[in-house]
Amino acid sequence: MSNPLYPIFLKLHQLQVLIVGGGAVAEEKLHFMLKSSPEANILLVAPEISEQILGLASTYNIVFRHEPFKSDHLEKQDLVIVATNDQMVNKEVAELCRQGNILVNVADTPELCDFYLGGVVTKGDVKIAISTHGKSPTLAKRLREMLEDILPNDIHELANNLNAYRKTLKGNFEYKVKALNDLTLELFGKRYD
Repeated sequence: MSNPLYPIFLKLHQLQVLIVGGGAVAEEKLHFMLKSSPEANILLVAPEISEQILGLASTYNIVFRHEPFKSDHLEKQDLVIVATNDQMVNKEVAELCRQGNILVNVADTPELCDFYLGGVVTKGDVKIAISTHGKSPTLAKRLREMLEDILPNDIHELANNLNAYRKTLKGNFEYKVKALNDLTLELFGKRYD
């Protein structure tokens, strides 16, 4: 069976994100999120919050609540990441999210997740997401490292140039797609579609 997940790229600066947990796993999830979306709007809730996480407050848009999770923390949230070491809390938050139609990720508990946080390669405006369907974060990490080494650091310039060229094209959508496909075929020397 192939991976049935549908990849999307979210504009986290336009959404409200809740992170439940204040330890090492929450810190890892927070760093991952802020690396990709430094403008993200984040509420972090935990009775205890590590000094490393608190240190991010001066640089990023994070609101902290030093308290146990309560259901009212979910109000106005679009996305929730749960990273506590208490499986009962993790399950409770996931169930409340489902009831409120809020997407949730529970660290290291794939059966409670609506989405997974995969590996991400970023080179300027070019971003590639890697998923192993939650089966091997280590493989996603190694693939990310490999792609970071292979892709040139200035690949974002190619994206910018293709965007500028696209804006000059006249004609309908099909014509523009064909013109861009032909041009990129010349650049890459092989058809991948």
